[in-house]
Amino acid sequence: MTPSPQSARAVIFGVAFLDLVGFGIVIPILPIYAQQFGASPLIVGLLLGVYSAMQCIGAPLLGRLSDRIGRRPVLLVSIIGTAVGFLLMGLANSLALLFIARIIDGITGGNISTAQAYIADITPPQERSKGMGLIGAAFGLGFIFGPAIGGVLSRWSAAAPFFFAAVLAGLNAIAAAWLLPESLPPEARHRPRERRSVRDAFDGPHGRSLALIIATYFCTTVAFSLLTATYPLFTKQQFGYGATQNGWLFATIGLIGAIVQGGLLGWLLRRTSDHRLALIGLVLLMTGLLLLPWTGTAGALWIATAVLATGHGLAAAPLNGLASKQTSHLHHGQSLGLMQSAASVARIVGPVLGGWLLNYDSVHALIRFGRSPYWTGAFMMACACLLLSISSAKSAA
Repeated sequence: MTPSPQSARAVIFGVAFLDLVGFGIVIPILPIYAQQFGASPLIVGLLLGVYSAMQCIGAPLLGRLSDRIGRRPVLLVSIIGTAVGFLLMGLANSLALLFIARIIDGITGGNISTAQAYIADITPPQERSKGMGLIGAAFGLGFIFGPAIGGVLSRWSAAAPFFFAAVLAGLNAIAAAWLLPESLPPEARHRPRERRSVRDAFDGPHGRSLALIIATYFCTTVAFSLLTATYPLFTKQQFGYGATQNGWLFATIGLIGAIVQGGLLGWLLRRTSDHRLALIGLVLLMTGLLLLPWTGTAGALWIATAVLATGHGLAAAPLNGLASKQTSHLHHGQSLGLMQSAASVARIVGPVLGGWLLNYDSVHALIRFGRSPYWTGAFMMACACLLLSISSAKSAA
């Protein structure tokens, strides 16, 4: 069955959007919800971290499985798993059940790699980064709506946002069952008895380039997650901002990301290459991180925030598009799964590193608050620029 690009992309957009809506709902609600069951701050941190840890495991496994049995069944089962995870969170009566729900949600949340592989299957190579931008736009919008939905529904009860997210995921599963055809024909799949390993994704002439792109993506995600984890503390210290002001700032980040990846990216890709556009994004991220500690006015803060959001929007989708181009369709799921696995590890490393460095600034009065984490992030972006430039040279060789 030949996929209908319009309906297929709409469903894939829904998968990515709901993943980020769910993620956004959980961030402001889960710490308070978990305290009802006697969770300490450490346990709350573990509840938040276990999601990324499970995504790290689930993304490459689901990607490899989709290379073998097809994208559609993996997406359907994972969407249902997401619904079950949210339902269990809403029904939870103990910390143990909360952890089980987060583990299920994290593993099935690794379906982003399969969604990206689906886009790679139905999109010509020259338009692949634009297709990845569709998923990035869904991420941006989910990042806006998730916290807002969680805040509004939590007025009824602490569990209401989780039940709402479960219903959304269930509706998405129904839409996928009706509208999402298979994108990977049987003749293009791996045979069930065929032995495969992670090394298979790096076989071929572009294996080293793929490794460098994954390393670039890791550095980028560490820097951006370091930023988002410490940003509210930075704005509170420097500008006295509370939850409302930070909510608007995060909504701005999501909105700019959606505009850049959902609209501007396609126009830019017709005028330049994936490598060049990703490099521009990395440079903008580095610039924003360098400037952020020195923002002394609200206007300067908003400008630096816009630069950071634009840079991330320009870099993320082209990097995923480049990764898909380094392998054949036989390894799209696995290679993009490795990208998401690297990003999941980065989302664990980034907040821990950022929090430690920001604490260092807070106890050293002579150091400008925010300089240590954000300049460390800028250094990582310089490394990312170098890695991407090497990858580009190897691909051209």
